Amino acid sequence: MNDIKVFENPEFGEVRTTLINGEPWFVGKDVANALGFSNSRDAIKNHVFNEDKGVEKFDTPGGVQQLTVINESGIYSLIFNSRLPNAKKFKHWVTSEVLPAIRKTGSYDIHKDSYMIADPVERAKKWIEEETVRKEQAQQIEAMKPKALFADSVTASDTTILVGELAKVLKGNGVSIGQNRLFVWMRENGYLINRKGSDWNMPTQKAMELGLFKVKETVINHSDGSISISKTVKVTGKGQLYFVNKFLQAKSAQRLA
Repeated sequence: MNDIKVFENPEFGEVRTTLINGEPWFVGKDVANALGFSNSRDAIKNHVFNEDKGVEKFDTPGGVQQLTVINESGIYSLIFNSRLPNAKKFKHWVTSEVLPAIRKTGSYDIHKDSYMIADPVERAKKWIEEETVRKEQAQQIEAMKPKALFADSVTASDTTILVGELAKVLKGNGVSIGQNRLFVWMRENGYLINRKGSDWNMPTQKAMELGLFKVKETVINHSDGSISISKTVKVTGKGQLYFVNKFLQAKSAQRLA
C-alpha cells in the first residue's frame, strides 16, 4: 500500500503524489484536471506513454482505491498537450516546489531510520546503505534536468522537425548522435522501415500509431510533363518528446549501471 502526500495550489487545486521505488509519481487524474483536460481518463490514455503510467493501490478516506499514476515524464506529456494558458506555470510549480519537496522528504524518511538502530556497527552499515540510495537518487534527479529543459523548448504539439534536426536537439540534451546514426537506430528499433525499396526510411505502422511521425508529400512537376511525389519524414512534437525521453532514460541507466 502506497502513502499519499497532497500538495495544494490555489490555482491548480490538489495534486496527490507518492514515492515508488524512490521515484516521485503523481495521481494522473489530479494532474489532468489541473491542466484543464475535460476527461482525465482519455487525456492519460491518449497522451501518456505506457512506460510512464501505472496503477497503484492507495488508502484513501473512501477506502482502498486503485488509482492511475504517472511519472515525471508523463507530466511533461500532459503539459505538452494541454491547451491551458497557464500550463507552463503548472510545470514551474511542479518542478520548483513539488518535486524538490518530495525528494527532500523521501531522503529524510530514509535517513532517520538508521538512528533507531542501537548497535553502532549495524547502524553504520545501515547508514552506508542509505547513503548509497541517496546518491543514486541524486544522480537520477540530475539526469532528469535536461528533460525538463526540453519540455520547455517544445511549445506546440503541431511543431514538426526533420530527423536531422532531432539529432541536433538530442545533442543539445547531452546525447551524442548524428543524423545518420539516428536513422540507423530508428530502423534497427522498428520506428522506420528497414527493407530496401520505395518505402525505405518511412515510418513503420507502430510509429505512426504512436503519433511519432508525419509524412509530408510534395508534388513535383517535371519538364517532360510527368508528375512525381516526394515524401519527407518529419518528427512530430509528441515524437520529439518521446525520443528525447527514451535516449535520456537510456543514458541515465548507463550512468547508474
